[in-house]
Amino acid sequence: MMSKAFSVATVALAASSLVSAQTFTTCNPLKKTCPADPAFGGTTSCDFTKGACNSFSMADGTDIKYNGQGAVFTITKDADAPTIHTGKYIFFGEVEVKVQAAPGRGIVTSAVLQSDDLDEIDWEWVGGDNTQVQTNYFSKGDTTSYDRGAFHGVGNPTGQVHTYSVKWTSQGVWWSIDGQQVRELTAANAKGGAASLPQTPMQIKLGTWVAGRKGAPDGTVQWAGGLADYSKAPFNAYYQSVKIVDYAGKDSPANGGVKEYVYNDNTGNWKSIKVVGGSGNDDTTTTTSAASSTAKPTKTTSKTTEASSTETETASSAASKTTSAESKTTLTTAVSSTSKTGSGSGNATATVSTPAGGSSNTAPAATGSATPSSVPKSGAERGVAAIGSVMLAGAGVLVAQLLL
Repeated sequence: MMSKAFSVATVALAASSLVSAQTFTTCNPLKKTCPADPAFGGTTSCDFTKGACNSFSMADGTDIKYNGQGAVFTITKDADAPTIHTGKYIFFGEVEVKVQAAPGRGIVTSAVLQSDDLDEIDWEWVGGDNTQVQTNYFSKGDTTSYDRGAFHGVGNPTGQVHTYSVKWTSQGVWWSIDGQQVRELTAANAKGGAASLPQTPMQIKLGTWVAGRKGAPDGTVQWAGGLADYSKAPFNAYYQSVKIVDYAGKDSPANGGVKEYVYNDNTGNWKSIKVVGGSGNDDTTTTTSAASSTAKPTKTTSKTTEASSTETETASSAASKTTSAESKTTLTTAVSSTSKTGSGSGNATATVSTPAGGSSNTAPAATGSATPSSVPKSGAERGVAAIGSVMLAGAGVLVAQLLL
């Protein structure tokens, strides 16, 4: 685990080394007319200890096994990046994930909500840091600054299951760990105010990937705690269960009767999203399969990838094919430690909430303010997985394809 002695200057320097970011979306409604987003329209629960969940599809190259601990996401080499994502969307709502993050220097576990126009809400666990989790958010793929991240103390996240929850409404986002709120985002503290709050329909994406890989930018490797040591592999993350509650554009749970969400214009404002009623085959019950321990969710092909880049080209965009676009979209951001700096990065900061007295068993604070025990990954510093491999890449992905 990295030293907690990182100063504010170090944090700013790390952020200033971020070079751009490229995020992927199958169709960006801010730029053109896109297909409607199918709605959950209700509540869906997936118990991965019973097998695969038909609400999720696998990214290309993903192989997941299921056992009594849940869905097992395994990393044994740099190119591994098992990822699953929902085909349906929530338009405000709640997502609760019970997960034991993968251990290991250089290994990252992620749970992300992401929209077609690149609004994003994140949880990320760095395997070499067994005392905290990181949260982040993005609005419309904006990575002009990297000071949206926060760190929160949690006891032994790579050794035991914790419950990580997000409540998301038109008024803001609230992150909680084991039922205790650790962070609040509202118009009052969001960069850019209400307009910069995540506010468009989102998919849920879960995965693990290798940030500490050979050839990754130095900033990414540093954030991940160093290069992955495969002599200690396999590195397993266990997703025990997921509960998804769709509010269908309101501030309380929907009860079915919602088919899809349509962008009426290119503003990305939640008030412009049309909620279309009808039968969307609402998932209002538990949707798990107890089939076999190696059962796999349905694989899907994606729409044409549209890359939105800032300040740099990316090696991954050329490899982005129609059938694998979604395997390169979502979860995280990439960092480069070259001399080029991202605009606004000079003001980059990150916050952390650590257990009182340093005890890993102390309940996390709700403020999210203190000293991070690893280089902050807010925004574009997160993710850079092996080029050409299936990865989740969240708001701000640079030379990399990350989770999804």
